[in-house]
Amino acid sequence: MSEHFPYLHGFSETEQQRLRKQAAFAEHTVYSDITLGEGREMLEVGSGVGAQSEILLRRFPKINLTCVDLSPKQLEAAQKNLEALPWAKGRWNLNQMSADDLSFNSAQFDGAFICWLLEHVPNPSKVLSEVRRVLRPGSKVTVTEVMNSSFFLDPYSPHVWKYWMAFNDFQHDQAGDPFIGAKLGNLLTAGGFKDVHTKVKTWHFDNRDPGKRKEAIDYWSELLLSGADALVQAKYVDTETVKEAEKELKAVARDPNAVFFYSFIQATATT
Repeated sequence: MSEHFPYLHGFSETEQQRLRKQAAFAEHTVYSDITLGEGREMLEVGSGVGAQSEILLRRFPKINLTCVDLSPKQLEAAQKNLEALPWAKGRWNLNQMSADDLSFNSAQFDGAFICWLLEHVPNPSKVLSEVRRVLRPGSKVTVTEVMNSSFFLDPYSPHVWKYWMAFNDFQHDQAGDPFIGAKLGNLLTAGGFKDVHTKVKTWHFDNRDPGKRKEAIDYWSELLLSGADALVQAKYVDTETVKEAEKELKAVARDPNAVFFYSFIQATATT
């Protein structure tokens, strides 16, 4: 996506750092079941600042990774990040292009990886169609996406819920889809993929692991509040709601009986 796309979180250096923190927080859960098969030439669509790229290159040392993103700022950050990894030297390249119009030959790649992208694009079916076109027969695609209706936080925090509804409304109104995770099975099947499988992955933290619970709430607070400026500017929320939501999030993080729950969807399919 470009800087002109109405992306809720923005493209600031602070946001770029948050994306890298997000990838680190989510790595264990996102990658717990991921295998890339025998392919060497892999495509990552929506690579952003290279946060997932770094994980892919580290976890799968035999792959060469072609990264695609529309934002020059994100690609510039990815270049800087990936160049700092001597063990990944010569195994990656960055490309500025739209995910729904890939400038690659048909059947060029052995597999594809998409993570937290389709929620932001107006035509996810076109993106998946392009991905299928550039994959060789029998290649595997892995898609990880949000399911924002699953979010649960206790104690009850009314301003957080008001803010969260505005957060999702903004994304929906800008032609994104904050609930697309549940639709991945249909999208991949309609797109001509085979062997389509989906799995629900969940973060559920309570008194059994207070350290991870606080980490999850702190992470989620940062994610939510990264969209505050855009939501206020677009008049989806007012500054008072943001302030009260921030107070409630801090109170929940300190609560000895807090509960955090969120599920997302991961799908795999073959061409």
